[in-house]
Amino acid sequence: MLSLVPLMTLVAMLAVSITLFGEDSLGGPNQISLLMASAVCISIAIGVYKVRWKKIEKTIEETIGSSSVSIVILLLIGMMSGAWMVSGAVPTLIYYGVQVLAPEVFLLCTCAICTLVSVMTGSSWTTIATIGVALLGIGEALGVDNAWTAGAIISGAYFGDKISPLSDTTVLASSAAQVDVFVHIRYMMKTTVPTFGITLAVFLVAGLCMDNVGNTYTEEYTDGLSRTFNISAWTMLVPVLTGVLIVKKVPALVTLFVSGIAAGVMAVILQPEIVAGIAGSSDATSFAMLKGVMITFCSSTSIDAHNAALNDLIATRGMSGMLDTVWLILCAMCFGGAMTATGMLQCIVDAMARAVRGPVSLVGCTAATGISLNTMTSDQYMSIVLTANMYRDVYKKMGLEGRLLSRTTEDSTTVTSVLIPWNTCGMTQSTVLGVATLSYLPYCVFNYLSPLMTIIITARMIRREKKRPK
Repeated sequence: MLSLVPLMTLVAMLAVSITLFGEDSLGGPNQISLLMASAVCISIAIGVYKVRWKKIEKTIEETIGSSSVSIVILLLIGMMSGAWMVSGAVPTLIYYGVQVLAPEVFLLCTCAICTLVSVMTGSSWTTIATIGVALLGIGEALGVDNAWTAGAIISGAYFGDKISPLSDTTVLASSAAQVDVFVHIRYMMKTTVPTFGITLAVFLVAGLCMDNVGNTYTEEYTDGLSRTFNISAWTMLVPVLTGVLIVKKVPALVTLFVSGIAAGVMAVILQPEIVAGIAGSSDATSFAMLKGVMITFCSSTSIDAHNAALNDLIATRGMSGMLDTVWLILCAMCFGGAMTATGMLQCIVDAMARAVRGPVSLVGCTAATGISLNTMTSDQYMSIVLTANMYRDVYKKMGLEGRLLSRTTEDSTTVTSVLIPWNTCGMTQSTVLGVATLSYLPYCVFNYLSPLMTIIITARMIRREKKRPK
């Protein structure tokens, strides 16, 4: 089947690039792999299927355009995360967090905290970029492996992204399946609650079984942070302001920008020596302050806390640290656009749909399609819409409710996007947390259990209905 050739080419080339370059593959090899797979796709389309180049070019342009907001958000996250660190907000959270959170229940608490924040914000990206970064630092101070911590952060963050009425993916999945959003959320609870319960149990057991965690680095980190930063409750004004903006449902672009600017101002007020040092000046003059803040926003910074591990933790990359990911997103959108324009994507999905034999297999096929589209289109929004649109009529013909389609789509598409290295979500979270996608993937318990749970719960539901006396 020719439609599978570009996908097989992509997987093979990505495997080679990751083998050869490891985590450095994000700096170019993965992008080349995506462009080469796009070239294979376009060559087959033009040479075999006689698809016109103009059609392919137009679809690629539209696909890249659809990701423009995500790219700007990614850049603003880089700006905000750098400013939050230099202002002392993240160091303050780490300073108090390592003293309050017990190592044995750290993973459980991390998942629960991120769950609470993501439900209130409706955004996994914002949750991970703010409280998630701080929790990663706390985990490092406690001696918890970063991959485990990232898995707990992502599991909690995507719980809220999945069920919060403020989440754009929740609204998108329900509207694409033509289901009321609150009906959609209530129906999802049947699969989400047991999945989340198992997830918390796994993190609790994992934390209790870890024998390499403890307060080994706590004193070193707290001393280093207190000597380097002005640890103060005033630094929490920026997180509080950000929370207020989120509760007020201010658009993400505005929230992130205002949060970054506010953190920059707070850095000048509370950490003038650090800002001046970033600017390369020994005096905290107005020009040095402005230069230091601008460098924090757009470039890499290094702050000497007289501790090598802590220096790595508090180093920031600003907007420039997101450029490899932006490059990767653009190349991924080229591949997704090419697969869509040439009809190969539809061909693969149609072949999967033909395997449907009943309600359970339909749900399984829907879940597999959502995951596959995350892999092929590199964008969760496109995957959600395509999955719901492709199966809406099939569910109606089989007499199944639309809420089953919306739930299956959300259970399989939203939460698995972050597990794919070249998907926008996977690229973003690995960049923000500084942990490779393939490193944290095994520990994102909630994310890979969700598609399995939706199939299991559906199978049990169908079995119960068959046993009911008529």
